[in-house]
This record gives sequence, structure tokens and C-alpha cells, in this order.
Amino acid sequence: MQTSISFEIAAHDGEARTGVLRTPHGVVRTPAFMPVATLGAVRGVGPDDLAELGAEMVLANTYHLHERPGEEIVAKLGGLHGFTGWSGPWLTDSGGYQVTSLSDRSRVDENGVTFASPLDGRKRLLTPEGAVTIQEALGADIAMVLDECQPPISESDLHGDGPNAQVRTTAERTLRWAERCRNARRRSDQALFGIVQGGASESLRRSTAASLASLGFDGYAHGGLGLGEAAERRIDLIAATHSELPNDRPRYLMGLGRPIDLVNAMAAGVDLFDCVIPTRHARHGILYTSRGQVRVRTARFADDELPLDPDCDCPTCARHSRAYLRHLLRVNEILGARLASLHNLRYYLRLMGEARDAIAEGRFQALRDRIVMLGETPVS
Repeated sequence: MQTSISFEIAAHDGEARTGVLRTPHGVVRTPAFMPVATLGAVRGVGPDDLAELGAEMVLANTYHLHERPGEEIVAKLGGLHGFTGWSGPWLTDSGGYQVTSLSDRSRVDENGVTFASPLDGRKRLLTPEGAVTIQEALGADIAMVLDECQPPISESDLHGDGPNAQVRTTAERTLRWAERCRNARRRSDQALFGIVQGGASESLRRSTAASLASLGFDGYAHGGLGLGEAAERRIDLIAATHSELPNDRPRYLMGLGRPIDLVNAMAAGVDLFDCVIPTRHARHGILYTSRGQVRVRTARFADDELPLDPDCDCPTCARHSRAYLRHLLRVNEILGARLASLHNLRYYLRLMGEARDAIAEGRFQALRDRIVMLGETPVS
């Protein structure tokens, strides 16, 4: 099915690339980071805030929105765009990650996933066809196929190339589900991305990527990474997978990572990212800056009059001191979580802009080296 989404690569620097993803609700410049709005909202951060911070696409969770308020209500009120007030592009995940996160409340078979709701205990069956139908009702610009996210089980899974039977079974089932999702789609104004699974096995990820490519999706995602494998191994897996995927389609690393993870994945050719780290860490007082990490709840910042990052242009750094932010977080004032989240999101989105410029100008490796060297280093 031809869709109204398009992707153009503007420049390469090695395998890193920058481009333009056009959707029915706006343009996304890549590499791009999508703030996570699980239930249709980024905690404490409104649509206008997101736009001012530089966000261009936002992610929501299919399973949780299906539970409440239900896709029928969202659709009735104008889809995610009308319901939430964020009029830019949306991506919805399929609910596959909840196979892992709600593993004690779910059962998987060939038909789909049966969840015992954490809200009321009711059984809910999510099939590949149902996941597509829900996402079409939600009205996202990009939908994901239903996948079975299986974390590595043993040391051999993490470091070897011989996946155990369960990892292979889940990867092969994900392929069958992907084809069912493709056949179930009805909207031409919504893109559908396939998801590569296969644990930490390069050969399995290669073969599943090749099979997905033959099905002809609008984009492709790396699923099931960041669940225990070494960072170096992860980049090798991403690079190997890309060799089996079409070069002219967007590539998405799901649910991961720290700034160092993002630049390393960009170096392997990833275009799209999402993660809860910037907002989750913010609520716990862990802030990213151009000079290192600030754990602002610690006593050393009790009377610190400096902004979190003197080089940052976010509203938090423009008006507030480290001491004030520490105070707000320690007394559990909701404003503290909001101000910290604004800062971390701006850091991530600004990093995306710096990466796009660096790739276009052929100096991406210098940016990567700086972020890798910074790592999780605390501000001195």
C-alpha cells in the first residue's frame, strides 16, 4: 500500500545520516528524538512546551491507551492530534514491549497476547490485526507491527551467536505477526514499521531483517535491544541488521537510551529514537548538561546559584538556580519535576540538532567523541 509518508536522506558522514521524514502532520528532521507520552502526555510537559523545546514527533503507547480511555474515545475526539493538542506527528508503539514489562500478567500464543489488566484484572486479547486497528483509530502518523519482545535469557544469548529455542521462536512469531499486520492495514495516511527481533544473535537478526524487508514496510525498527547485551555488541547487531534493510527507509531504535547510546547508534545509521530516560531521570534529579551529569538532589548544590547548564537555552536554565531546583525536588513540589523534565528534554533535542549539523558538515565523529568522553561523568 502506498502511504503519504516519505523519507529523504540529505547527507552522510560515514554511516551516520541526516534526512527529512515527511508525514501527514508535519516534517521530522532526522536524527530525531521522540519524547515519550505513554498515555498521550509527557509528564508535566504540555504540547506548547514540546514545540518550544524543539520536539517534532511524539510517541504514545497503544496498549495503555487501549485500556484507558480507549481508542474509540480518542478517535471520536479527533485522534491523538485532536485529543491531546499535539498537532505534530505521532508514533504509536504496538504494545509488544508490554509482553516483557507485564510478563507476569500476559500469555502469548500464535493468535496474539492475552493480558490480565493491571487496572481491573480483566482479560484483554491483543492480536496483530487488533494492534493495527487500534493504532488506526488512534490516528498516529506511524504505527508499529505487534512484536514479541523477548529479552536475552542466558550468557550465551547475550554474547554468542547461537540463540536458544525461545529467542528463535519469538523472532519467527514476530515475523508471522508482521505479515498479518501488513495485511490488516487499511489507512493509506498512516505508515507501518516492521520490527526486527532476535535477541543478541547477529545471524537471527540478519535473517529476520531480510524477511521483513521482503514484506515491504515503510520503515524498520530495532526491538529487544538494551536488555542486557554489551553496548559494543549492540552496535554490531544494529550495523549487521542495517545491511539487510533498504537504505531508503527510516530506521528506529526502540526505547533506548542514554546520550552515549544515541550517538553510537547514529554512527551505525539509526534515524529515530525514543526513551523515558530524560523525563524519568529528571524526576529523580539526574540532569544532563554539556559539562557532565548533575545529580542536583545532593547536598553540594544546596546553595549553588548557577543554572544547571550555563550553555543551555531551556526555560529552566534561563530563570532558575541549581539550589532552587534541588529544593523543589526534595520537597516533592511538582514544579521541580516539570522544570527538570524541560531541561533534560531540551538537552536531548538540542543534541539531535547538533548531530544533524555535524553530519551535514562532516564532523560527526568529533561530536560523538565528545559525548562518549562525557559519558555519565558528574559535573566537577
